[in-house]
Amino acid sequence: MRNWIFGAVALVSVVAMSPAALDAQNCWVRRGNPADRPSPLDSAVVSIGGDMVKVCYGAPSANNRMLVGGDPHPFGQPWRTGANEATSIHLPFAATVAGVEVDAGSYSLYTVPGEDSWEIFVNGTVERWGIPINDAVTAQNVGSGSAPAFDNEHTERMTMSFENAMAGSATLVLRWEGYRVEIPVMRR
Repeated sequence: MRNWIFGAVALVSVVAMSPAALDAQNCWVRRGNPADRPSPLDSAVVSIGGDMVKVCYGAPSANNRMLVGGDPHPFGQPWRTGANEATSIHLPFAATVAGVEVDAGSYSLYTVPGEDSWEIFVNGTVERWGIPINDAVTAQNVGSGSAPAFDNEHTERMTMSFENAMAGSATLVLRWEGYRVEIPVMRR
């Protein structure tokens, strides 16, 4: 069982959620009030074949810093892919995420940015703070796949959205700084 925060009321849901429960669920918050954070909590939802898929993430701002490919997130180093809690994806059906086969359930995502592609890690531990990404975290990896990174106009605050939704798939698009990363999500 997992605890989810819905306004000021804590709800309990099972890992494999019905589409109605997934649509209504808010994102897990480890500590503090999400409204008081410098990096706000955000989410993206899409219907794939009538079932709702949700991604929850902290949306950091660049604030005139070069973060991806610079300090503190140089190319080739793991990044929590957001701020605060680990970025999570909630799937009510078996799927592939960046080519990684997963059962219905909830997973965290982290990345290793590169100039032309990013490695996407799907991890079995959802309710955790986003850093550090250490041996205890990597031991829970389900798998990893690659997603292309494209040049993009500057995006000050990181966003994640679903695009190209079809009956059996959608593309999770991460935009931040000068990058657009396209992560395929497919029902299997």
